[in-house]
Amino acid sequence: MAEEMKVIVFALGQEEYGIEVDKVRTIERIQPITRVPKAPAFIKGVINLRGVVIPVIDLRGRFGLEETVTTDNSRIIIVAANELEVGFIVDSANDVIDIDTESIDTPPEVVGGIKAKYLHGIAKIGEKRLLVMLNLSEVLNRKEILQLEQLEV
Repeated sequence: MAEEMKVIVFALGQEEYGIEVDKVRTIERIQPITRVPKAPAFIKGVINLRGVVIPVIDLRGRFGLEETVTTDNSRIIIVAANELEVGFIVDSANDVIDIDTESIDTPPEVVGGIKAKYLHGIAKIGEKRLLVMLNLSEVLNRKEILQLEQLEV
């Protein structure tokens, strides 16, 4: 029997992406972000979310996509993986859907300019809709992200 998983759907430009709901802590409106000196360009800084300091990553920058200005639809999705809590800036967070795990195919080498290592797969939803599923353990690669912690020391 096919398993279903709940997924948060968000957009970067025209592409739709998904993150499993159980990895998402909360979705927040854009708020002031404090820059961190010497951080990689895709790490926008940190936010204070209810007393917890959380690093914020611009997913467009992380994937090497063209960065855009945030809008009223932009959101910060707070995710937890690899014992890290991190916020992702996305263009919009649209939906929560159930997808059949058997509908997820292995990703091609590159999707919309994003390397396959950041992708878990491509989910087919209905006839025309494709959802790019993120591989959070690679997006939150400890060696790259932990540079933040080293900067704080």
